[in-house]
Amino acid sequence: MRTFVSAAAVLIGLVMTAVAVPAMWVDRNIVQEEGFVALTAPLGKDPAFQQRLARAAVAGVASSAGIPEAFTELARPILDNAAQSLTGLPGYSEAWAETLRKSHRLTFADPSTLPPEVDGTSSLTLDVAPLAGLVAKQVADATTLPLEAPGQVLIHIGQSDQRQWIERVTVYAPMGYAVAVGAAIAFALAFVAARRRWTVLAGMGLGALVLAGAWKLAGDAAGAAVARTSSGNDVAELFKNEFVAACSASFGQWIAATAVAGGALLVAGLAVRVLGGRKRANIEHR
Repeated sequence: MRTFVSAAAVLIGLVMTAVAVPAMWVDRNIVQEEGFVALTAPLGKDPAFQQRLARAAVAGVASSAGIPEAFTELARPILDNAAQSLTGLPGYSEAWAETLRKSHRLTFADPSTLPPEVDGTSSLTLDVAPLAGLVAKQVADATTLPLEAPGQVLIHIGQSDQRQWIERVTVYAPMGYAVAVGAAIAFALAFVAARRRWTVLAGMGLGALVLAGAWKLAGDAAGAAVARTSSGNDVAELFKNEFVAACSASFGQWIAATAVAGGALLVAGLAVRVLGGRKRANIEHR
């Protein structure tokens, strides 16, 4: 009976771990604003993405600044120059970080609280208004045009049916911590009930290795599924591809840590088995 209880507890703990770890990663890196900013901040350093962002910011300024027709030709070269130099401006990093914060708030807000101009059905909304503000300031400094930064410059990423996934993630991802506590309790019960505790260590280690492989396959499949969706916008497509790569790299570190821990537990279990066998053999020999 003790062996059955121990084996069942290990299996339950592994199943709960399979759910808890991805949920905690999602909560820390996507649902929580600071984690999302830290994960996606490096995307703003990609040269191709930088240029698309700059053009989108310039387009936002040009469409909302109300430049008189007589000054359009004068302003166009300055706007084009602003697009080229935007990423080199001193405030670019801060503006990109603020873009990510505003975008996260729009994406994870209750759709009923969003302003009318925000598409509440989109899975992700980038608001590049902070970058447009840098453009407006640069143009205003270089000319006598009284440009004002637009309040919002929105780029929608994803498809309408994906908004439901955002809402589910927001609700369920934070539950991963409670599930992780349950997994720890299950593993502790397995140790208490086990007749041979080395089997618990070895079972946990082997299970962790299997989970690492399963997470890798599931992560690759999810990334491929997202890559197949189309937003119909160059900036959106670049962000999507870079975001998927960043998520894969970040969660890959968690997978690697799980695999290392699993290998260590498996080796520890086998070592305890060997040492225990030798100890019993010495006792019998005496």
